[in-house]
Amino acid sequence: MARQLGHVKYKGTIGEIRHFKIKGMTGNFAGLKGGATGDQIKNAPGFVRTRENMNEFTACARAGRSVRVGLNLLMKQMSDAQLTGRLTAIMKKINLEDQSEARGYRAILISTQSKYLEGLHFNKNVNFNGSFLAPFELTNTANRKSSTMTVAPFKPDKAVIAPAGATHFRLINAVSIISDFAYNENTKVYEPIEPGLNETSNVAYSAYLDLTTEITVPTVLTSAFAETLELTDNVTVLNSVGIEFYQKAGTDYYLFNDGHALKLQVTF
Repeated sequence: MARQLGHVKYKGTIGEIRHFKIKGMTGNFAGLKGGATGDQIKNAPGFVRTRENMNEFTACARAGRSVRVGLNLLMKQMSDAQLTGRLTAIMKKINLEDQSEARGYRAILISTQSKYLEGLHFNKNVNFNGSFLAPFELTNTANRKSSTMTVAPFKPDKAVIAPAGATHFRLINAVSIISDFAYNENTKVYEPIEPGLNETSNVAYSAYLDLTTEITVPTVLTSAFAETLELTDNVTVLNSVGIEFYQKAGTDYYLFNDGHALKLQVTF
């Protein structure tokens, strides 16, 4: 793949070279057109390994999407353009850990390999650890139905790195459920093992906190699922923490366009 560095801008195909852009990257790129036909990829014996890889890649992309859908209330302001690709890559690592199924049909057992997701920053350009410096504690109940984030009293001017112009912020404690995925021989596609639980979520927000006012009491945020929800061994609870920034005008709070951060802190 070539990358255009000069000032001539064009798109489409010139001869055997096609020109295109890549989401999340600047500039123009070029590569040779052509390759195997769709029919060859689907049916030719020489493309068996390609079909296996495509099958698992599609499954990993779908599992990654479920992480994003479970936190859809936050994704618009918290994610970067490459998050989809990064989540798919993480799911592929989990997929490769399955030794019980044949290549091309290996399951995505997040429940046994959730370590790959822990520590994920949903926006790689804004690190939660660099935006919020105050210590906090996360505790969850034995039945995995709730998580509590507790932040001791702190001074925002020392503990919060805010974008210029922000006057207030809110802390976030979010829980979401991701199911393991497995290949369904009947439908010929990968599906969540627990579709009724997959992508279920709850987000707890703090009050609007003034960036110039010391927080003198503990901030406690509890995020919980419905008590009627029955979690199985085939699902994982993703516990994410975040911070959003606002500018107050009159009695209204306006969400900033950038500066927000969200981190997948723990799984259980």
